[in-house]
Amino acid sequence: MKFGIFDYIDRRDEPLPQTYDERMTLLQAAEAAGFYGYHVTEHHATPLSATPSPAVFLAAAARETKRLRLGALLFLLPLYHPFRLLEELYMLDNLSRGRLDIGLGRGVSPFEFAAFGEDFKQSEGIYAETLDIIRNGLTQKHLDHQGKRYRFDRVPMVMDWVQKPHPPLWYGLRSGSEGSLLPARLGMNVVTLGNSERSTQAIARFRGAWAEHAPERKKNGCDVAESMIGMVRGMFIADTDAEAERLARPAYKLWFENLMWLWRENNSFPGIPLSQDYDESRRDGSLVVGSPDTVRCEFVAQAHRCKHNYLVLKLAFGSFTHAQEMRSLELFRREVMPALIDLKIDTSELAPAGAA
Repeated sequence: MKFGIFDYIDRRDEPLPQTYDERMTLLQAAEAAGFYGYHVTEHHATPLSATPSPAVFLAAAARETKRLRLGALLFLLPLYHPFRLLEELYMLDNLSRGRLDIGLGRGVSPFEFAAFGEDFKQSEGIYAETLDIIRNGLTQKHLDHQGKRYRFDRVPMVMDWVQKPHPPLWYGLRSGSEGSLLPARLGMNVVTLGNSERSTQAIARFRGAWAEHAPERKKNGCDVAESMIGMVRGMFIADTDAEAERLARPAYKLWFENLMWLWRENNSFPGIPLSQDYDESRRDGSLVVGSPDTVRCEFVAQAHRCKHNYLVLKLAFGSFTHAQEMRSLELFRREVMPALIDLKIDTSELAPAGAA
């Protein structure tokens, strides 16, 4: 089992420079604890995110860390010019000396797209075309493409990746068998979120699709032997269950209010696999809160059930103070991680790719 951080960097009642500085301290502590990766989200025109430009924040993080892998989950492809994004990705891989992970996605909020004058209804086609361009740009010395939205005629790709042949690609695993097809075909790492039942089904479908498309990956020269399969979990640890509960309940409420803010401004509600109800989130496994013993037992049980190999923690959110987040991370490092690192997970009995 490897460990990572999934981070919205939602707004709180403090100056932004303080938020940024304290997050860098948290990343350095996660690196010292042996975490594998850090993944920042991309959101616009909303207090859900203080990092609407992931590349800018990741460039700073690259200079404040030495081993932690860095990336976005996800770069919203329809909102980028693909050539500009490729150049920024090259820069990030070099600034981090080969620690960049590239998450690619479409996005879910029509209101964020509207802030850019883009029609979300057109985003699926734009996403597909941009993804094709980005994938070609990962390995080609000249960019050639003729499509509906973009045209490139032998545009020179003059920079080189530190990682060969290119940085790993990541994908947000969606529900349904079709959501497993693309990352399995292309040899991408995946991350999913939501309740334990949904996560278990999504991971089983992906594992089935991964095995099914092994010959295609080999034919296309993909040398990724095993995908990282991440599961996002909100987490907070305190010395006792009661203390953790007392602090986590208002923190989750504030975070969800930030999540909902832009949607409520537009009299709408997002179709997301997360509950706004704290107690339901605790029951369904998407939020894990308690003493080290409680959290350890729950994470071990989820690992055996869901079969992921990468636990991605949302551990800084809402009304938690920096000191509380750092304490939670330290308790996780000292009293939970050792039980998970070498955990043996049986993946022999998994649903086929198209299972419900």
